[in-house]
Amino acid sequence: MRLKEYFRKMRGTTRGSPPRVSTSEVIWSWLGGFLGILAVAWVNHLWFEGSDLTLLIGSFGASAVLVYGAVRSPLAQPRNLVGGHVVSAITGVLAWKLFHADPWLASAFAVATAIALMHLTRTLHPPGGATALIAVIGSDQIHAAGFTYVLVPATVGPVIMLMVALVINNLAPTRRYPEIWW
Repeated sequence: MRLKEYFRKMRGTTRGSPPRVSTSEVIWSWLGGFLGILAVAWVNHLWFEGSDLTLLIGSFGASAVLVYGAVRSPLAQPRNLVGGHVVSAITGVLAWKLFHADPWLASAFAVATAIALMHLTRTLHPPGGATALIAVIGSDQIHAAGFTYVLVPATVGPVIMLMVALVINNLAPTRRYPEIWW
C-alpha cells in the first residue's frame, strides 16, 4: 500500500454528523440507563456495601450506553453483554495473576487478550475491555477477590442490566430487545 493511500483511509467515508434520534428515543435511552445503573447500584448498596466486593464498576456505564442507547447493535445483545464481561473478567484476573509484577504488561495483555477472546467466542462487547483492565488496575479489594470478580461484579451486574433492558426496551413501541439471544 502506498503512503498516500494509507493516509487517505483516515479521511473517513461519509460526510456530516451522525443522524439525530427522536426525542422519544432519547427519553427511552435515558430511562433505561437510569434504571439499569440504579438497579445495579441498589443491589450493590443492599448486599455488598461495607464488604470487599463491589457490584458497580465503571465499564457498566459504557454497557448502559449500548444496551439502552443502541439496542439494535450486535454489541448490545445479551450474549455480548453478559459473555463479553465474563470472558473479559476471566482474562483480566488471569493477566493480573500472571503479570502483577509488571502492571503495564498485565494491562496491555488483559485488554488485547480480552478483545481476541471476545472475537473468538462471538461475545464482542467494548466495555469488556474496561472490565479486563479494571481487574488489573483496580483496588487491592479487586485483586483480593481473584476469580470472585468474574461472578461479582462481572456476571451479576450485566445480568441485572439485562433484566432491566428486557423490560424497558420492550415498553417502547419503536424498540425490540433483544434482536438475537445467542
